[in-house]
Amino acid sequence: MTDDQKGMSLGFYTILLAQFLSALADNALLFAAIALLSELQAPPEFTPILQQFFVVSYIVLAPFVGAFSDAIPKGQVMLISNAIKLVGCLAMFAGMHPMYAYAIVGLGAAAYSPAKYGILTEYLPPSKLVLANSWMEGLTVLSIILGAVIGGKLLSPDNPFITGFREEIFQTLHLNLSPAYFSLLILTLLYLLAAVVNLYIPKVVRDEVHQRRKPWELLTDFVTCLINLWKDPLGKVSLAVTTLFWGVGASIRLIVLVWASQNLNLSLESATQMTAWSAIGIAIGAIFAARMVKLERSLKVLPVGIAMGAIIFAMLFIHDTLPAIVLLVLAGAASGFFVVPMNALLQHRGHLLMGAGHSIAVQNFNENLSILLMLGAYAGILRAQDPIHSILQTAGLQHLIGRSFSPQEAALWVSVVLLAGFISGLMAFLWRRYRDTPYA
Repeated sequence: MTDDQKGMSLGFYTILLAQFLSALADNALLFAAIALLSELQAPPEFTPILQQFFVVSYIVLAPFVGAFSDAIPKGQVMLISNAIKLVGCLAMFAGMHPMYAYAIVGLGAAAYSPAKYGILTEYLPPSKLVLANSWMEGLTVLSIILGAVIGGKLLSPDNPFITGFREEIFQTLHLNLSPAYFSLLILTLLYLLAAVVNLYIPKVVRDEVHQRRKPWELLTDFVTCLINLWKDPLGKVSLAVTTLFWGVGASIRLIVLVWASQNLNLSLESATQMTAWSAIGIAIGAIFAARMVKLERSLKVLPVGIAMGAIIFAMLFIHDTLPAIVLLVLAGAASGFFVVPMNALLQHRGHLLMGAGHSIAVQNFNENLSILLMLGAYAGILRAQDPIHSILQTAGLQHLIGRSFSPQEAALWVSVVLLAGFISGLMAFLWRRYRDTPYA
């Protein structure tokens, strides 16, 4: 291996580590915010609304963050964005309502995402993008896994190590912290560590794209990029798949918390850690995709998405922990196997059509609009669980499942059935229509 190759490897792994630490804090912070909502005795629909506050910045700022990412070195963008996340975490610790503080974190995340993906297309050749994305997605998934585990452990009142640490803080700093606020303190340190690693991200040659400065020009430029990516045949199908993936993923993450509580009788801390199993599955699927799928054959993985809907539907009939773990791993593996090639294909097409930063901003806009809409639908179902319960009782669902059911169970059934049907239906449509689209 030459010195240049060693330098390139070190720079690539520095990028991975920086985004991993920041994403790890993001994922653990979600569960701390949910715990704070529980302390405030917020209604159940506030949980998906919390995530809506997070993603709204991705949608509102989409026309501008891509240009920002392309205007200055992406390592600097990642450093600035991580600092904004840190401010949001500190605001939540200082007493700001979790929704508003989490919105600040979402602002930083919205600016961070185009840079962390866009830097790959500038740092690596197209032939390495699937492999690089498998690393990036694998570590993103690992951050979800560890974020769920760490988030659950930090919130656990029965963990002797965590309890002893909190008592040490009380004796030293005279701060009597609840588990949620103790979690926020630890996550603040994690954001600071991510900032230190960001300082060592290498500078790369940026895409030579014309930079517009006026807000109206940025907006019209973004709309043009959005239209161009949706008009491109390969861009269209890959954008549709990744859009679906992130909307479904955000919804499933919250549905699993409810499902684990109702079907598996788990506490919030244990249910939080159950979400890690689907993330483990995504990592497994991403590894197989990197080994088996070439960029030019990315569309061949679409049938796996059809199976994913059936796997999600099976959740309703699982009531034991071991089968639940197997099911979550299978669902994650299916999603990881088809989303990694689609993500690489989308980045490649976007890089060719408009520049990396603009492309990722368009991608984030679509994906987070999907998250916003799906979480809104889920919040609506939770809010309407009593009338839904009455409708399902009238329809005779209790005879189908052989027992009576609560309004919460009714909302769970409707959420899972609608989500599973939507996934399988859309993926089947995309496969039938676009499977023969030539790679160019």
